[in-house]
Amino acid sequence: MICHVCGAEMNRITTDLPFKLRDNGIVVVRDLPVIQCSSCREYLLDDAVMEQVEGILNRAGKSIEFEVVKFAA
Repeated sequence: MICHVCGAEMNRITTDLPFKLRDNGIVVVRDLPVIQCSSCREYLLDDAVMEQVEGILNRAGKSIEFEVVKFAA
């Protein structure tokens, strides 16, 4: 796959990504499978992975300020 930002090759990797829920809430999803550019580090999530991330974020408590969750495929 070619990066839509810089045109370099994109590769499937596993990484940790933060997601901001509200003004004061952040959830870090660990071991998340992404497709990342080898040059500019732009990344994409497959639709199925994003659906699982949305579920993780929806389950995060309303009062959470910071949480680390391991992604389970």
